[in-house]
Amino acid sequence: MPVAPRVVIASLSEVTDPTGADQRFLGTHRLHKTDEFSSVFAFRRALRGRFYMLHYRPNGLDTARLGVVVAKKLAKRANVRNLVKRIARETFRRQRISIPPCDLILRLHAPVAKATRAELNLDVQQLLSRLPRP
Repeated sequence: MPVAPRVVIASLSEVTDPTGADQRFLGTHRLHKTDEFSSVFAFRRALRGRFYMLHYRPNGLDTARLGVVVAKKLAKRANVRNLVKRIARETFRRQRISIPPCDLILRLHAPVAKATRAELNLDVQQLLSRLPRP
């Protein structure tokens, strides 16, 4: 009996968009150090959405970088905080190519107990689209 070859399925992080652009979310696309976060907050530029606040600062690199901050005060349970961060990172990953080169911090500023995933997704997309272009 012949056996059909297995199909290899790439993970979402290895997928490229139709234009061939890389959509991975690598370590170079993240803010890691406290100094990096502090410099973005010190720049004092921010956009406010329904659930998130987007702090930004031009970085002089060739790509945007992201940090996510979710306070326990606004999302009590760890699984909710992790969901909020996952949604933010995934939306950033998909739109990174069209975002100007900035250091970004997405900070939760409103409780998300009654929010749906679609509402959180939409909020992040709208904030990223409102970023000033150079």
